[in-house]
Amino acid sequence: MNEAFFISVLCGALFGGSAETVHEFSYPGGAASIRTDCENSRRVVEFGLDKRSSLDSIQQALFAAEITGKEAVVVLIDTDGRFGRYEWRIARAANIASVPIRIIPAALVADSDSVPGAGG
Repeated sequence: MNEAFFISVLCGALFGGSAETVHEFSYPGGAASIRTDCENSRRVVEFGLDKRSSLDSIQQALFAAEITGKEAVVVLIDTDGRFGRYEWRIARAANIASVPIRIIPAALVADSDSVPGAGG
């Protein structure tokens, strides 16, 4: 299961939101856009797996919050059943930045046979 699977399953169910919303922004060198993982009327939610690639989740959530004027939230999907180094680092950064973080076991969402380390 990849991040996109969890976004598609959880965005509407947990947050009543829409996935993959695009927002344009300007910066001193021009214009660009971002795509939020999940967004509702009050929050932008950045999803990530418990892997190194999710270390930028806080930055993405905070920037999306700045662009949209909404609250930033981070959701980590725990694929291995333990609170490891990446969860620790992201949770600490979220705490420092006052960004709510939720850690959701992948096995609660997906068939446990299809999630590495989730048992069966």
